[in-house]
Amino acid sequence: MKNNICYHHNLAVRENICKGCTHCMKRCPTNAIRIQKGHAIVDEEKCIECGQCLVACPHHAIKVVQSPFEMLFNYQVRVAIVPTMFLSQFEDEITNEMIYMALKKIGFTHIYLSELGIDIQNLLGIKDINTSGKNPIIANCCPSVSQLIRIKYPLLSPHLSIIKPPNQITAIFARAEMISQYKDPNSIGLFYITPCPAKISQINTAEKDGLKLFDGVLNLNTVYNLVHNCLTKNKKKFATIIDNVQMEFPIITKNSARWALLQNRGELKGKRSLAIDEIHQVIEFLEEIEENDEININFLELKACAEGCVGGILATRNKFLASERLNFFTSNLPEELDKSLINRIMKFKKLLTDNIFISPDTIKNSLTLDSDIEIAIHKLEKINEIVKVLPGIDCGLCGAPTCFCLAEDISQKKASIKQCAVLRLRDSKNLNTLAKIWGEQISSN
Repeated sequence: MKNNICYHHNLAVRENICKGCTHCMKRCPTNAIRIQKGHAIVDEEKCIECGQCLVACPHHAIKVVQSPFEMLFNYQVRVAIVPTMFLSQFEDEITNEMIYMALKKIGFTHIYLSELGIDIQNLLGIKDINTSGKNPIIANCCPSVSQLIRIKYPLLSPHLSIIKPPNQITAIFARAEMISQYKDPNSIGLFYITPCPAKISQINTAEKDGLKLFDGVLNLNTVYNLVHNCLTKNKKKFATIIDNVQMEFPIITKNSARWALLQNRGELKGKRSLAIDEIHQVIEFLEEIEENDEININFLELKACAEGCVGGILATRNKFLASERLNFFTSNLPEELDKSLINRIMKFKKLLTDNIFISPDTIKNSLTLDSDIEIAIHKLEKINEIVKVLPGIDCGLCGAPTCFCLAEDISQKKASIKQCAVLRLRDSKNLNTLAKIWGEQISSN
């Protein structure tokens, strides 16, 4: 298995549209954005793909790089791995059977709910574990949070669960089933419908590690629009045949289907667990537990989006209405898997067991001042000295979100102290002297 694979990024700034307004820079929870030459620049080492910039941008200058939908038709067998929260995006008059028929109509031949992966993990009797051997175990269900921990809170990184996320476990099972039925692996295409850009990055990064999971990842609102248009055109037809529709995807359990919601994990009864949503609240909590070894919690479920995956950046419906619909839908699901589905899963027990764990070294921890500890300490001292000189008002006019970030950039030779608008107004003549102190080259002009 390969180690230190760089994280794959899928958020991009459209420079021809970006106005350099700083909305995204101020919203970014990891200070990954700078404004340079009139438009936003994203530092990929700091970006966790949470999509806060996408939401904040009033000019729609940030895009999600995704697989083209037409790619489906390169395959004879076209499998959709669909999160249950996708079903919650529609109005109540649209039934799950109608959504199923529309997904088939737009091109998919087979459908699996991605949360089936939780049922598979439970059926195999594999518990969440981490490499530290200590509590808390932090679920790796949210790739933005996992990446945040790796780059900003590396001391907590060993606490991350090393079980693959549910959508990837489901993909392993679905591909195995399809190959057993259709024989030709090249005729089979698996596509995940994602509620957030971070899952696109997670999947593309995981595939660099060797195991083929998906052939494409589709933006949820793209698929939603296609399904919605299909339903609008075929609503009457679907309504007349709905009683005869047999949904062929595996029926998952109630607890697994609610995975998209923010909740404490059902299988942890009798243990202490905690669920926290919204990336800024998650960061506040991580700051707390990094400095406090006395927190007695067995399991943490941390999600970057408010209300969990139903509040995903690419979701189309109000997150509270979506949560209510998902709760209602799952109330009719069984507590246990059907025996026939259990038999289907157990046919591939060895394959699933052998591939259910991820390598803790797959993604490198990249947020460091320098690989040389002595140089890093020197740069940190330099940052602290620069911060004392800067005004400390975090105005953002320099193109960095805070004065500390500007000081950090200066120490890394990525910026100049002369970018500080406040210092230019206060004492422009002294700026060259300050710049020389921090090792900048000053032109004679």
